[in-house]
Amino acid sequence: MESHNHTRVSEFLLLGFSQLPQLQPLLYGLFLSMYLLTVLGNLLIILATASDPRLRTPMYFFLSNLSLVDVCFTSTTIPKMLLNLHTHSRAISYAGCMAQMFFFLLFAGLDNFLLAVMAYDRFVAICHPLRYAAIVGPRRCALLVLGSWVTSALNSLLQSFVFAHLSFCSDVEVSHFFCEPNQVVHLACSDTFLINVLMDCAAGLLGGGSLAGILYSYSRIVSSIRAMSTAQGRYKAFSTCASHLSVVSLFYGTILGVYLSSTVAQDPHSTATASVMYSVVTPMLNPFIYSLRNKDLKRALRTLLRETAKGWHCPRPNTKELPQTRVAHTCHPSFSGG
Repeated sequence: MESHNHTRVSEFLLLGFSQLPQLQPLLYGLFLSMYLLTVLGNLLIILATASDPRLRTPMYFFLSNLSLVDVCFTSTTIPKMLLNLHTHSRAISYAGCMAQMFFFLLFAGLDNFLLAVMAYDRFVAICHPLRYAAIVGPRRCALLVLGSWVTSALNSLLQSFVFAHLSFCSDVEVSHFFCEPNQVVHLACSDTFLINVLMDCAAGLLGGGSLAGILYSYSRIVSSIRAMSTAQGRYKAFSTCASHLSVVSLFYGTILGVYLSSTVAQDPHSTATASVMYSVVTPMLNPFIYSLRNKDLKRALRTLLRETAKGWHCPRPNTKELPQTRVAHTCHPSFSGG
């Protein structure tokens, strides 16, 4: 039997995209810009939905939760990558790698569940409009979001528990920009049958189940839209779910692209590049997709930005009252509402 050194490693090495020194500043600037756009855009969505009473509906409640999860999702991986690019280091501690995988699985699962919940919300709104308020009430909305958190957390805890019992040998180089679970499993020296079965079951049951629910909801939505008598009614019904459909297509399309690229190409670096689409680009584009296609959200964002601008004003010095005194002209926030 072949013997291995099964001592627990203290750190892993994240190879990232390229080790060429001249590309490091470019990658740092690119991912820093994308991360800031993601955080700013999603925080604006959260603030807009919280500040406008007209947006306190189930659809925007789920949207604000999705924005919060997207901020957390990107914050799980990008800050560490930016730190490594800045310090020219590739190391991540063992505990840091385990924590990164836990939160990655948690927020990826939440993204998956929330998209399915939002599809259910659109299904009820279009197929059962008269019973919408009774079916999707505040209590059910809270239970749907809570159930998403609990299910995703249990899945993440279970997989992380099995990950923590894997043994690793001398090869600790992860061909990715974060501790991607599949890449880390390939480095294990111990038997990985259980974690492989667990990851496949989670992907099939949780990911596949959510996708099946989304497809079923939209099949019913399409049938209801086709049955409408007027073109205006069909357009209005479709416009209420166009943004969500765009986000779903982007999210699952990029994940399937990563899976197919890793299966066909067998190139870890190409897989890492493709993973940027669903882990960085999709959370960054979500706020733009929803704000550009939604009149109510655009109005709320304009109101929020206008009120924020009014909150800061620069009062002019009263030179008539103090003709001999030099008055400092400074900008300060107005707490009286402008």
